[in-house]
Amino acid sequence: MGIENLSVDEIQQQLDELAQNQADLEHALAQRQQQAKYDLAQEIKDLIQERGYEIADIVSLIGTRRRRSAGTKAGGSRQYTKYVDPDDPENVYVRGVIPGWMKQKMQDQGYDPSSKQDREAFKANYLQVLED
Repeated sequence: MGIENLSVDEIQQQLDELAQNQADLEHALAQRQQQAKYDLAQEIKDLIQERGYEIADIVSLIGTRRRRSAGTKAGGSRQYTKYVDPDDPENVYVRGVIPGWMKQKMQDQGYDPSSKQDREAFKANYLQVLED
């Protein structure tokens, strides 16, 4: 029997049955996936114990860790270049918003603080790099 001979109510009934079957299948799939995770976890636990290790010791090594990117210390903090005003060692600039003292010095030297190119030139030509 083809669908062309079905009434509107019969078509709706079949659609409802299909929706219910889909929901049942999705539920069964989720259960199977969860069971597969538990089974894998048990296999891993058994393997750890077979090798003579404590589960907690190995699990702590598995946790998500961020890799250090270039420019980071072992402690995880980034290293940014620090610039010091040669006229006043109290004036230090690392990064971010330009401090008032630096804006004033830039303007006094003929640089435009809103221009990235001028900021870079000012740092290179006027400020000194502070070594840690």
